[in-house]
Amino acid sequence: MMATAKVDFKRELHEFYTAKRSTSVIEVPELAFLMIDGHGDPNTSSEYREAVSALFSVSYTARFALKRAGVIDFGVMPLEGLWWASDMSAFSIDDKSAWCRTLMIMQPDEVTANVVTGAKVAAAPKVPVAVLDRLRLERFAEGPAAQVLHVGTYSAERPMVASLHAFIAEQGRELAGKHHEIYLGDPRRSAPEKLKTIIRQPMR
Repeated sequence: MMATAKVDFKRELHEFYTAKRSTSVIEVPELAFLMIDGHGDPNTSSEYREAVSALFSVSYTARFALKRAGVIDFGVMPLEGLWWASDMSAFSIDDKSAWCRTLMIMQPDEVTANVVTGAKVAAAPKVPVAVLDRLRLERFAEGPAAQVLHVGTYSAERPMVASLHAFIAEQGRELAGKHHEIYLGDPRRSAPEKLKTIIRQPMR
């Protein structure tokens, strides 16, 4: 059987998965994501770690299933997070205990609801069923947004976030939607000062 050509979605969607240290404006299209919601400080929450594990387990299982079937071969995309508070006026980078979140990984259109269901079943021996049950496949469109690349620890993002919000105000725009981060580095393998994170803020 002929090998399935591998699709590099980081390259195909280059505009949305790379950023510079200077702020840029983009228009983010509707894409499909595997998602899971949560609440609380990600640095101290075991639920956060379980959610990340479930996302990657199901994403890789779906990828290998489609590759074996000869449908598509692709690299699993980076972890992303939408972050907010029930009262956004009180949303603070310094107080993560009040944060709500949606963790997500972008999926190609070939990853259908049926594929996700099969991947959940296959991942069940490694991931708690209660966590798998919270996973969902959903389409999400951000529209106009400003983004910038942050290099360094997650705890040092505050000046960059403030600068991003100031840029949006200078454009005569307002914040819209949720604080969005795309994690290009792996904190388990990269030195904290070398971690790369795209910080994105939708605007109107």
